[in-house]
Amino acid sequence: MGINSSKVNSKYIFQIMFLLFFASFFSACSHQQDAKPSPSKEIDKHNNEPSDPVEAWKLPIKIPEGEFYKIGSWFSDHQLLYITNLEQSSSVYFYNLLTGKSKFLYKSEVPIVTLQVSPTRKNILIQTSPSTYEGQVTILSPEGIELMKQSFPSYELAFEWNPFNESEIIISSFNADWTYQLLLLNIEQSKTTELSIPQPFIKWLRKDEIAYLNWDETSPSLFAPLMTKKIGTAGEEILFNDVLQFSTYHNIIMTVTTRDEEQLQAAYTFYNKDKKQLYSFSIPHLTMFSGWLVPYHDFNESNGRFITLQPLKSVEADAYSEGFELVSYDINKGNSNMILQGLKNEPILLSPTGEAVLYGNRFEKIIHLNTKEISELVEK
Repeated sequence: MGINSSKVNSKYIFQIMFLLFFASFFSACSHQQDAKPSPSKEIDKHNNEPSDPVEAWKLPIKIPEGEFYKIGSWFSDHQLLYITNLEQSSSVYFYNLLTGKSKFLYKSEVPIVTLQVSPTRKNILIQTSPSTYEGQVTILSPEGIELMKQSFPSYELAFEWNPFNESEIIISSFNADWTYQLLLLNIEQSKTTELSIPQPFIKWLRKDEIAYLNWDETSPSLFAPLMTKKIGTAGEEILFNDVLQFSTYHNIIMTVTTRDEEQLQAAYTFYNKDKKQLYSFSIPHLTMFSGWLVPYHDFNESNGRFITLQPLKSVEADAYSEGFELVSYDINKGNSNMILQGLKNEPILLSPTGEAVLYGNRFEKIIHLNTKEISELVEK
């Protein structure tokens, strides 16, 4: 396929930009409540139980050198990876929440844009930006050893790590006009292969199979068919019709759509890989120029915990100012639990066991799901 250079209308371009920013953890809504978050009024049976080792966490982080930029990711339930900036350079550190100590991992002489940890925490991806139209990808071992480094001519990059084969990453490379190229990066072989896929945002469904929403760029609509395609083949199949957004995991597919003709609520539905429905719930939605705002969410497949920020009512996003609730859903037991109210719609990331959440545009806060408390990771 190469660079997708077909002309697209402004609404489709806006949709691409929104999805890219969402994937890169930029804030999706600028009209959000600034009130302090408050715990739900429900009685939590865990409130009187000790929250070890959370109670032993040593915070805030004391930055060894430079200025705090952002938390990159969890590395374990008590280890974080964070980025600091000093002049034009960036450094990556481990932080141990139990000991309160930082450990240097890697230094880049150019700014680090983002950091991702592979699904089993075998490798770490660092994206740097030597210039406006160049992105550099470095793969590190947990010891900070460079396994490979490659530059891409691009304005923005998006990544999708293969959870079934961690030596593979699909890279979406965008130009300034939002035309794009899809590349399959093989870490072990240190090479890239161009892919022919009609959409820039994909998810891995199986080891050699991907899924994507097949948006019609000539006639944008609110929903699109969810397609599946095997890497290296020409054929594709429809998995589900009329999907707004989706996520895939090892054994589960989650779709966001609607089930009522008036489209008053967004329906989140979980399926196994055989398309058998496991669980579903509905929440209010906020409308935008490009469609609906899907609030930030995350899922821990090992314990079936899905957390999402959700608005209190369905209105236009520009007119909404009542804050978001953080709600935890147990897709195995079929119940839900209110965690906090009055939050902004900002990125969230569950810890490996799903007991705590990184929260904020720079993941600068931690939410303890059992005690429903928020801790600042860095002194303001």
